[in-house]
Amino acid sequence: MDATDRPPVDVAVGVLIERDADGREGRFLLTSRPQGKVYAGHWEFPGGKLEAGETVEEALRRELDEELGITIGAAQPWKVELMDYPHARVRLHFCKVHDWSGEFEMREGQDMAWQRLPVDVVPVLPGTIPVLEWLAAERGHTGPTHRQPDGPVPA
Repeated sequence: MDATDRPPVDVAVGVLIERDADGREGRFLLTSRPQGKVYAGHWEFPGGKLEAGETVEEALRRELDEELGITIGAAQPWKVELMDYPHARVRLHFCKVHDWSGEFEMREGQDMAWQRLPVDVVPVLPGTIPVLEWLAAERGHTGPTHRQPDGPVPA
């Protein structure tokens, strides 16, 4: 069975972005994948799978509460990307989020980092790279969007 035979899993992803007083977008939030999950330690935008009957925004609201302990305001649908990983085919529904409340709690033992381009946390999950490229295009950023891990990537 090749990758196209696998039905994609829908995943809601939050691109949380701070805004300055003039409304310009600044730093964005990345979180690390917790131990015990595929790609543990890789950095990504937070989110998770849609449950039966959920909209993308409902899933994102639930996941960010479960994972980070925050309540989000409006989620602005942004882009959709299909990624084929060895373990799964996922349809990533990226939403920009500018408003949230609550204190960040890393409820899955993950780490969080507010970042700018180029991102300096490593390694970055493959599904995160297109988002960094979209942000770079919107912001007129040229050059690399993220650092490469030094040396060979552990198997």
